[in-house]
Amino acid sequence: MAQLQLDDGTSIAYDDHRPGNPGTTGLPLLLVHGHPFDRSMWRPQAEHFARRGHRVVVPDLRGYGESSGPAVTSLAGFSRDLIALADQLGLAEFVLGGLSMGGQIVMQTVRDHPGRVSALLLADTFPTEETAEGKVARNAVADRLLVEGMARYADELLPKMVSAETLQNRPDVAKHVLTMMRDAPAEGAAAALRARAERPDYREVLEHLGVSTLVVVGSEDEFTPVSDAELMHRLVAGSALAVVRGVGHLPNLERAAEFNDVFGRFLDTLRLRPASGEER
Repeated sequence: MAQLQLDDGTSIAYDDHRPGNPGTTGLPLLLVHGHPFDRSMWRPQAEHFARRGHRVVVPDLRGYGESSGPAVTSLAGFSRDLIALADQLGLAEFVLGGLSMGGQIVMQTVRDHPGRVSALLLADTFPTEETAEGKVARNAVADRLLVEGMARYADELLPKMVSAETLQNRPDVAKHVLTMMRDAPAEGAAAALRARAERPDYREVLEHLGVSTLVVVGSEDEFTPVSDAELMHRLVAGSALAVVRGVGHLPNLERAAEFNDVFGRFLDTLRLRPASGEER
């Protein structure tokens, strides 16, 4: 684990997985976790794609995992942190991927920092702004977390985060998901919920994207159903859409091998380049 110290005192924890072959590599990957998780959410992808020749960077968002605060007040704050990390690591071009809230942070990043990202992975996310009812609900949950902590919330959320099949047949995955949620700092999770309540509409961003994009969704996702993925697929010209069967909101964990295969075939379509001495 490494850390990036930001000017406001925040410390961003991240893992930097270097490719096993120091020769020709694929584009670096910067993968953004969702709520209320941490960078271990991407472990199956980080290990797999580093072996395949990609540099893979996976941070804990501020307020989550081993990263500190102060908490964000908007998704733009998360986006600035990601660009600061990319700059620190010398990532002149990279694939930016995110799941759920992470996907919304990805969309915020291409909105605020056009031209920085070479390709996108949008997994189990959606582009529309929050409804009035949704704003009230997210702020109410944030208030609850600050009073109760994460344990009950995590227990209630687990059957919605993963499919019934995952709960029954992949208890190790269910345990990992539950542990991440229970261990998430309540203050950071609450701040992120409030930030998401105020997010903008990203549909226009997607319509004018201009970079290769892969959209992935679990067929049993209760939070971001297949219809949300189909909407993003229609909005992004030339995008690819993959539906992972039998899984819920976390296909990268619930069916890691299938997810990696889909993502890997997408990455194979992107331009390869020699390893750069500019990367640190």
